[in-house]
Amino acid sequence: MSRPFEPERLSDEEAIAAPHCGSPTQAAPTRDDDRDRPRRCLEPLLHAKPRWRHRWPRSLLCAMFLVKNCEYLNRSGWLPHLLKGRWPFTMRIGQLFCTFVLCIVSVTALGQRIVAPEPQQGSISGTVTDVEDAAIPGATITVVGSASSESRIFTTNETGWFEVKNLDPAVSYTITINSNGFADWTSAVVLKPGQALEITHIRLKISVGETTVVALTVEQLAQQQVKAEEKQRVLGIFPNFYVVYDKNAVPLTTKLKYGLAFRAATDVVSIAGDVVLAGVNQAADTPDYQQGAKGYGQRFGAAYADSFSNVMIGGAVLPSLLHQDPRYFYQGTGTPKSRMMHALANPFFCKGDNGRTQFNYSGIGGNLIAASLANLYYPPSNRGAGLVFSTTLINTGGRLANAVVQEFILRKYTSNSNK
Repeated sequence: MSRPFEPERLSDEEAIAAPHCGSPTQAAPTRDDDRDRPRRCLEPLLHAKPRWRHRWPRSLLCAMFLVKNCEYLNRSGWLPHLLKGRWPFTMRIGQLFCTFVLCIVSVTALGQRIVAPEPQQGSISGTVTDVEDAAIPGATITVVGSASSESRIFTTNETGWFEVKNLDPAVSYTITINSNGFADWTSAVVLKPGQALEITHIRLKISVGETTVVALTVEQLAQQQVKAEEKQRVLGIFPNFYVVYDKNAVPLTTKLKYGLAFRAATDVVSIAGDVVLAGVNQAADTPDYQQGAKGYGQRFGAAYADSFSNVMIGGAVLPSLLHQDPRYFYQGTGTPKSRMMHALANPFFCKGDNGRTQFNYSGIGGNLIAASLANLYYPPSNRGAGLVFSTTLINTGGRLANAVVQEFILRKYTSNSNK
């Protein structure tokens, strides 16, 4: 009986890698006796010397041989014959193990062939400028993919540059760029695998906003001006309501004339002035009321009645009836002489509701009527024509002095005077 083939100098690696079963281009075997050729190729592994055979289990060596050469065996047509060949019982377990290994290798290779590599992602970059090529920092970049939920928001740096990375290819992206004061810029792009797209000529145009003009009536404009005048106070304390610093002042309505007069007559500071005046009259023993608390109360009542009636009649009743404006209109420009003449003329001339200069019937008439009413509450010894004319002259002189001070001094000390 012949002994099995025993290679004396065959190493482990050589026994696995070099079976010499034929070349890859060799045609598949057709004769029956060629079917045992792959089996003979494994005989060096099955009957190798103990020095290396026991280091590697036979079934593992066979599996390593088949894995390394399965592509060739399959192409040459020997793999099916190898798997169907007749093997000793001790090798049938190895045959099953080799078959299992071949199945795993084949499935793994098939999976690798089916699963294609993911396409490389791309990026979009650019510089945002205005129509004059000036960079727009802080502009908002919104990138929206085909899916509405896929949205990214970025901002440009100080040079107007931006970059959006990790964008999938073959997906339609909508890019919207907006910034305060500019119209929106929109574009749609589709990237190729690995494409780094740089968008040029991103120029934002000035936004054309809608301007809404609210037309005010003359009465509404007058109301706004009166509200501003009611906040005018010298040194932030003393009321200075009857001075107009607005060059575009409109005439007052009857309601506004009465409202402004009542506001001035009932101001706390104005009432406090009458309290002080009553004290001065108490010390001067004039009018001829008695001394003491009762006399002081009478003098305070007379002083407040004088100021209240003068303001209401000369600032509301007569101006409403005669359609005249009781306020002083600050000039502020021109030579000192022209300004002085304007101030001295104020007690005698006023502006009508029609915008023309008129004789100041309201002011002079208000002084006369208020002085005449004083005969109703002054002591009998102080009543008469002298009281009427003296009070009228005092009030007219007070208007003259007030107009001059208003024109040259009080403007810079008056709050809310539109300096």
